[in-house]
Amino acid sequence: MTTYTLRSANPAKTRCDAVVVGVVQTPKGTELADGADEVGKAYGRKLRPLLATLGVTGKAGESVKVPTSGTIASPLLVLVGLGKKVDAVAVRRAAGVAARSVGNAASVAIALPAGSPELVRAATEGHLLGGYTFTAYKSGGAKTDAESGAPGEVVILSEGARRKEMTAAFEEAQLVARAVAVTRDWVNTPPGDLTPPAFADAVAAATKELTKGRGAPKVAITVLDETALAELGCGGILGVGAGSAAAPRLVELSYSPKGAKHHLALVGKGITFDSGGLTIKPAQSMGEMKSDMAGAAAVVQATYVIASLGLPIKVSTFVPMAENMVSGSALRPGDVLTQYGGTTVEILNTDAEGRLVLADALVRATEQKPDIILDVATLTGHMVVALGDRVAGVMGSEDIVADVLAAAATAGEEMWPMPIPEAMTDRIHGSKIADLAQHDWVRWGGGLYAAAFLREFTAGIPWAHLDIAGPSFNSGGPWGHVTAGGTGVAVGTLVDFARTLAASE
Repeated sequence: MTTYTLRSANPAKTRCDAVVVGVVQTPKGTELADGADEVGKAYGRKLRPLLATLGVTGKAGESVKVPTSGTIASPLLVLVGLGKKVDAVAVRRAAGVAARSVGNAASVAIALPAGSPELVRAATEGHLLGGYTFTAYKSGGAKTDAESGAPGEVVILSEGARRKEMTAAFEEAQLVARAVAVTRDWVNTPPGDLTPPAFADAVAAATKELTKGRGAPKVAITVLDETALAELGCGGILGVGAGSAAAPRLVELSYSPKGAKHHLALVGKGITFDSGGLTIKPAQSMGEMKSDMAGAAAVVQATYVIASLGLPIKVSTFVPMAENMVSGSALRPGDVLTQYGGTTVEILNTDAEGRLVLADALVRATEQKPDIILDVATLTGHMVVALGDRVAGVMGSEDIVADVLAAAATAGEEMWPMPIPEAMTDRIHGSKIADLAQHDWVRWGGGLYAAAFLREFTAGIPWAHLDIAGPSFNSGGPWGHVTAGGTGVAVGTLVDFARTLAASE
């Protein structure tokens, strides 16, 4: 297993197998970034001609390897581009690129800008996440770090390495990165192996592991099976799961530290596979539908990090899990479901199932009387059309949306505010036979319609909805600290939102 340490060593004198430094684009040309001063001194006047000869531009995503021939103690220098602006986002992405650029080096020193806690965190998270791999289903099973080419030791270099705030940032970054990695693992797991019961078991096992031992965080868990859901009247979760041989579940977590000043509720969509139901998806649209539980995975792992950090806020987390399948018992267009709490909903599109399971869970959340509710869901293709596949949409109470966006900026996750126009309220109340219409087949504003539908189940509590349909799964090649497959998006944002909430009066 790779070990990470934080040190204040001179990058030109470290004997690690590879040293990573940043390159910045400036009006005067490419220059080494902060953290690489000693390396620059070692090369002296040879540096600028060397960069020019190698064609180094400093563009974000660039990586160039240079044998040092004894100029510095390490045999290999890795130059990674930071772009024009050196901030935590650039450092996190560059560290991710570096993680995939060091080959079979047994030890790596990261000499990227790390003069603040924010930059230390970015460099640490970026390298951990950029080197993520999912090999559980490769021949021979999961590979060890040595087999996968991962280094045995990674050293984050920072002049302030001995300061408490730097050490805290370094340690907390590892907690967040590990949580994101497990989120990615769950999202990447084939859907036949992560059915709702199996997903619930995985969360129960992870909770047990987190809470064992003296001094471990205290997180309580309740798993409601199909019988308990029927007794409660959770018509949305049961209706969506009715077509599957794998029964639905509702997992509820609770972290309630003494002296908690605030109460945050988290709700995550856990559709372990989405065929579209009777409103079946085209074949080419189903390949990534194992990722339809990414919101659930994110809220669970964020809860664990919040508890591990000991943040003085109460967290109540609700994770509805179902598999949306096609069978004789599947939900039909035209059916009417009674959601938990009594609201009736006319079903017009069985591929708009996420809002149905979330509605039950949101009402469960409101009963706990939290100060704020955040829900995270791979909810609509409309949001991908609007914002692309790297940006999440955020809707809801204006002040909560602003706080989520601020947290996302700190976490290095791209999110954008979207409205819930008043006209959407009229549309969701358009059913002639039920309280609400689940869908209306109007092409325009479907993501906004879905948010308006969810708002009906929040009881007026300050709330924000994070639609992560685009950035939850990377179907292309790796970029920055984001690898192919599940991305673990929203974990960092939720943790930073909780950090800010815990620090507020």
